[in-house]
Amino acid sequence: MQVLYGAAFASQADENRVREVTTVAPRGRILDRKGRELVTNRPTMAVVADRSVLEDPALLNRLSSLLSMPVADIKLKVSSVREAALAPRTVMIDVPKETVAYLSEHSSQFPGIEIQVQAVREYPQGALAAHVIGYTGEVSESDLTDAGGTGYSYGDIVGKAGAEAQFEQVLQGDRGRRLIEVDASGGARRVIQDTEAVAGRDVVLTIDSKVQEVTEKALRQAMDDAHDQDFPSAKGGAAVAVDIKTGEVLAMASLPTYDPEVFLGGISKKNWSKLTAKKSEYPLTNRAIMGQYPAASTYKAVTGLAGLEYGFTSAGAGYDCQGKWVGMGEQWEKMCWNHAGHGYESFMDGIKDSCDVVFYEIGYRFYKDKGEKLQKFSRRFGFGAKSGIDLPGEAKGRVPDAAWKARYNENYPEYRQWLPGDTVNMAIGQGDILVTPLQIANAYAGIANGGKIMEPHVMKQVLGQDGKPVLKAKKTVAFDTKTKKRNLSTMKTALVSVTEPGGTGAGAFRGFPVRVAGKTGTAQVAGKDDYAWFVGFAPATNPRYCVVVAVEQGGHGGSVAGPAARQILGALLDLPVEHVTASDASR
Repeated sequence: MQVLYGAAFASQADENRVREVTTVAPRGRILDRKGRELVTNRPTMAVVADRSVLEDPALLNRLSSLLSMPVADIKLKVSSVREAALAPRTVMIDVPKETVAYLSEHSSQFPGIEIQVQAVREYPQGALAAHVIGYTGEVSESDLTDAGGTGYSYGDIVGKAGAEAQFEQVLQGDRGRRLIEVDASGGARRVIQDTEAVAGRDVVLTIDSKVQEVTEKALRQAMDDAHDQDFPSAKGGAAVAVDIKTGEVLAMASLPTYDPEVFLGGISKKNWSKLTAKKSEYPLTNRAIMGQYPAASTYKAVTGLAGLEYGFTSAGAGYDCQGKWVGMGEQWEKMCWNHAGHGYESFMDGIKDSCDVVFYEIGYRFYKDKGEKLQKFSRRFGFGAKSGIDLPGEAKGRVPDAAWKARYNENYPEYRQWLPGDTVNMAIGQGDILVTPLQIANAYAGIANGGKIMEPHVMKQVLGQDGKPVLKAKKTVAFDTKTKKRNLSTMKTALVSVTEPGGTGAGAFRGFPVRVAGKTGTAQVAGKDDYAWFVGFAPATNPRYCVVVAVEQGGHGGSVAGPAARQILGALLDLPVEHVTASDASR
């Protein structure tokens, strides 16, 4: 046997003699654009347990009492199959010194329980920019499969959402590897080879933490304004600020939000239930890129530009608003938000006053022309498509057309046909069109940037071990709308009038020292209160920043979303940040 299988026995003996131990590499930090830490690492004392403790009910009860942790939660963590079969399971992190001392002094009462020093994520600025940063968790089977098993081991911590997931490959370092010679009893005799772990690389985001702080506060105040204006159901919303010239996202907020710290050491069943329950309004959802809403009157700028491009309207065109519109026939009467009527409205007035009748007329022209030109023009501005932002989970929204409607109503033949009202509703941002807040910000940034929409991004650069950039984001055009410059100029002039006396956003920007081009919006959603919108860019004469605010069931865009946008623009332009009260009850 020794002669025939000598080589195999020798190999087994060598494997019995040498043990490999790996060490976890620290994850890279996440910094804001000015080098301020958003996420870093810190050491923590953790209680870990072997799977064998599951077979000892008395031990589980003692541990539960010591840690003030339900037995069910301990069992859940210890029975995890994500780690290697013999690897200890983390039961609790940030264990108090008194508990550490007690376990050390009474180790005989807690067989299979140990104290380990582990590195966990730390958030110097709390939950700031939680949806952009994301959170971490234990590597899953799918993570290992997707990665081909390369570089990961059971029990590793990986990014699960946001930037943590998007930039996982650079944030995750390389494990250390130590080969140890052991004796027959398994005792260590000497280190044969020792390769140190290599820390992950730092990622610098485009986010400005100071502007982010103002943005989150402004969004919360918008909720409060909505409640004060008798819209008590306002519980969710989003805000985005982008650099028009580069596509850099300077701030991105979503409410309700969450604290990434709850995921450290493994999230409890109770906390996970809270974060995913319907009554919590789904705080893990990044509404800025995942929320899909009717665009409401913010879409009138797109309809208006399309009308100018195709010759269906002009800057000097006139319309008669009597509070209602019967262009499709008396039986299909449609109301303007101002039921008293605006009277004579020019195209420019239609933007300033957000007159629905003006855009009903333009939309009806598109329907009668056929060819779905309004839909085609909308897609040139990125609607109905992902923008390409470097964050996971972006929704693409919807630009409805005849083909979509036929598919959607496949089982209801009577509803398949595309009707005049479908185009007319779409023209004012209602009907079946759906957009994300980021898409609206992109579209207006495109109007401000000569028709070119830059690809939005949150990664500014990746740093090497020496702290110097090894990768920088590039400026990329996501959508070239190919819109005539004279039409863009006409629309910019009209949008400036929105924030000046007489415009639907005048109250929010009263006394603001820089001219702003913008648009209010108030979306109707079946069975819910109206959704509030404001989008704008500044300085109007030489645009640099674009901001959008959307508040679910927040009521009026001019009085709820507009004041929040003012605060964000103030922070971007290094102006005094003040909260104003507005009463513009318009669409």
